[in-house]
Amino acid sequence: MSETQRSQSNPLALAVLSLLFERPMHPYEMARTLREREKEQSIKLRFGSLYSVIDRLQQDGLIVAGERVREGKRPERTVYHITDTGEAEMREWLRELVSTPVKEYPQFEAALSLLPVLPPDEAVEMLDVRLELLDAMIEEIDAKSERASEQGVPDLFMIESEYRRAMLVCEVAWIKAMLERMSDERWADVELMEGIPTWRQMHEMREGD
Repeated sequence: MSETQRSQSNPLALAVLSLLFERPMHPYEMARTLREREKEQSIKLRFGSLYSVIDRLQQDGLIVAGERVREGKRPERTVYHITDTGEAEMREWLRELVSTPVKEYPQFEAALSLLPVLPPDEAVEMLDVRLELLDAMIEEIDAKSERASEQGVPDLFMIESEYRRAMLVCEVAWIKAMLERMSDERWADVELMEGIPTWRQMHEMREGD
């Protein structure tokens, strides 16, 4: 089933199917497991969205409600099971996501497309700020990876963190190269960044109005 035919496109739905492929669970256990595994770093997780996703998966016959369980004094919770159809859909969906690149719309890319709205010096300043934050994010990933390694977590279950780190490292390198081309000493060098003198002049004219 293609993405256009699939009733669910929310990655959280795929996460639910994957969890139920492991074993039957109730929604609270699903959320707890995703958080314990830090999957919310890659998949947006909210309880309201989780229950909506579960309802839709059930309507589509991909999961079914099973027994109700009670843990201590907590309210009874419904345990869900994946169906054969759900398992087939999960595999097909994951194959599609892994194999087929799609156009995504990251906020940073959108911001770059509109960057000339900021004065050049301010744009440089904001990129410097972003570099500091990216470095902190990389350090955080490294610390978590080190803790996971010490706890014996196999690399296989950390590959999304490895990917995220690699993307951050590439972004850092790209921004540093951009800042080299945009440095104050080189504003007049059109060969390094064509259009920068015009960019600067545009803001100087606006400030002069």
